[in-house]
Amino acid sequence: MKSEKILKDGHIHSPYCPHGTNDPFELYIEQAIRCGLDEMSFTEHMPFTRYFTDDKKFLDECSPSKEIIEKYFHDLGKLKPKYKDKIKINTGLEVDFIDGYENETKDFLNIYGPKLEDSILSVHFIKVNDEYIAIDWRPGFEEALEKLGTVERIYDKYYETLLKAVRADLGEFKPKRIGHPNLIRIFNKLYPIEYKNKELLQEIVKEIKNGDYEVDVNTAGLRKPYCNEIYVSDIFKELIEEYGVKKVYGSDSHTASDVGRDFDKE
Repeated sequence: MKSEKILKDGHIHSPYCPHGTNDPFELYIEQAIRCGLDEMSFTEHMPFTRYFTDDKKFLDECSPSKEIIEKYFHDLGKLKPKYKDKIKINTGLEVDFIDGYENETKDFLNIYGPKLEDSILSVHFIKVNDEYIAIDWRPGFEEALEKLGTVERIYDKYYETLLKAVRADLGEFKPKRIGHPNLIRIFNKLYPIEYKNKELLQEIVKEIKNGDYEVDVNTAGLRKPYCNEIYVSDIFKELIEEYGVKKVYGSDSHTASDVGRDFDKE
C-alpha cells in the first residue's frame, strides 16, 4: 500500500474514444469525485495526422477523427463549469509518437495545443522495415515477433522508439508526460522475458529527467490478462526512483468505473 493518497488521475479517455465505452463525461467525473480525487485529466487520443498504414479501418478504431475531437473539446468545455467547485478537470490529449511523422505531429499540436491543459506522449506503434506495427494488441505483437525474430528485439525496438519520442522536437505544445513507458510488457505472461538492456532504459530515464518530463504510472496493465503489472515496473521503476522523475498516476480508463482504479498498488 502507498503511504500517501493519490489525488489526481492523469490519464482518462472519454465517450469519444472509438475503442472505449459510451459512458458519458458525467459518469467519469462523478466516479473521480467518489474516489476522493481533486483533479482529473481527460486525455483523449489525438487524431492521426495522416494514414500511415493501409488499414484505415484499424486506425479509425485507434483514435477519433478531427471532427469528433472538436466535439470532444466543445462538450467537455461546456461541462467543466458545472463541477468547478468539486474537482479540477483538465482538457487534454494522448498524442501518438509515430516515428518519421514528427513534423505532421507538430503541425497538429500547433492546432490543438492552445486548447490543452494536460497531455501525454505515448508509443503504440513501432516501425519495422518501413511498416508500422501496433504492439499493444496481440496480432501486432506477434507480427513484430515474426519480423524481428525475438521478444528481446521487440523490446529493443519499442524502447528505441520511446527514446526518439522523448528526444523529438514536436514544438512548444509537446506533451510533458510520457505515457505508459512499459507498455511493451502488455503480453509478458505470454512472452516472458527478463529484459536486461539497462543501458538503454537508463538513457531513456536520463532524457526524461533532463527534459523535465513526467511519467505516466499507468495502472491499466493490472487489468490486462497477460500483463498483471503497472506500466512502470522492474528496472524502469528503479531508474525512475533513482533519478527522481516526477510520477503522475493514470488509470487509462476507457470506462467510468476504472477512474482512479488500483492507485493503492505499486
